[in-house]
Amino acid sequence: MTEYVIIGDGISGSSAAETLREEDPDSEITVITDEGEPLYNRILIKEHAKGKLPEAPISIHEEDWYEERDIELSLDTHVTSVDTDAHVVHTHSGEEISYDKLLVATGGTPTQLPVDGSDADGIHHFWTFQDARAIKESAEAADTGVVVGAGLLGIDFAAVCGSQGVEGKYLMRGDRWWRYALTADGADIIHDGLREKGVEPVFDSGVDHFETDEDGHVNAAVDPNGERYECDFAGVAIGLTFNTEFLRGSGIEQDNGIVVDEYMQTNVDDIYAAGDITQFYDVLLGEQAQNGSWGSAKEQGRIAAVNMAADDEAEEFEWVSSYSITHFDFPFLSFGHPTLGDEHAERRYSDTEWRRIAFKDGKIVGGVLIGDLSPQSKFKQLMREQREVADQAEVLLEQSVDLDNLAPTQEK
Repeated sequence: MTEYVIIGDGISGSSAAETLREEDPDSEITVITDEGEPLYNRILIKEHAKGKLPEAPISIHEEDWYEERDIELSLDTHVTSVDTDAHVVHTHSGEEISYDKLLVATGGTPTQLPVDGSDADGIHHFWTFQDARAIKESAEAADTGVVVGAGLLGIDFAAVCGSQGVEGKYLMRGDRWWRYALTADGADIIHDGLREKGVEPVFDSGVDHFETDEDGHVNAAVDPNGERYECDFAGVAIGLTFNTEFLRGSGIEQDNGIVVDEYMQTNVDDIYAAGDITQFYDVLLGEQAQNGSWGSAKEQGRIAAVNMAADDEAEEFEWVSSYSITHFDFPFLSFGHPTLGDEHAERRYSDTEWRRIAFKDGKIVGGVLIGDLSPQSKFKQLMREQREVADQAEVLLEQSVDLDNLAPTQEK
């Protein structure tokens, strides 16, 4: 009987557990998580923090879901080390759990801003359900707020300010939001959307330090220019620190994440990884890549499990990810790797409609759609087909994209 151990009960770990039970009905499966509750929808916790959703729809699995599938679930359990020679996982309580195949799906922990006062009361990070509960409570009691981190998680904090009636200042180090994926035209649409929600973007800013009151609660952020912004609440989203400290001495290759191949296999026999934590070989891109989307993590967990249960690696991870934002009166979606590329094509169609496509070696590798998401399936199709279309960008920028207008692929 094969013993599978999964460290992490996010969507990738849970997806792997479910797939392993289907692929290997007689196996032993253990899921270990340091959180105090089973899988929940990490996408929806921001809606809870905004005051838009009660807790019930956010939970995905109750503990009996694992019992029904004969999956051993260990909550509130910290893994301290992995002995790859002995095939044993060590936990904080001194327990030793043996494995034949191991999946690491531990994700990350929000990075703390390395400035004075960043650990004060009222300063929040956005990652777990517990975080969302604390953010909701803090924002409901706040009149003013500061948000730091000009990316996809930072804008969730800004949306919380808008929904909870908090007068927000969104401090950005550069001259626009998500400057690695958006040019000024696209970012201006986002900036206007923020202002409509009562959140003011502040450019070429950031935080030099936080000030606190005599009770240790944050009451202001001071930026590197000396500007002071009063706040009862602060949200910091400057990236993730990956949870890999327990892998010290394991020999598992890491490079800003765990390096895996297209089968989710690490360089160490019988050990796989999935989810945010991976630097995976992207078969469409032709190089190592990283992706933090929910759909990607779920599929990586499934692929890892299929290959763990097979005698030989059986299935490649091939996926075009997407990430949507629903905080504004217009839709927003990024797909693939929008921050990469050696060529780009973009067009603005209206006050709330803009499109940007990233190409590498003539092929689409990602993009951003604001206002009109209808071309996404066609762009993803071109990515999967790996067609060289950069020289026909005009066709892709037409308001209504018709792939029949592209020149036929030339035989090489």
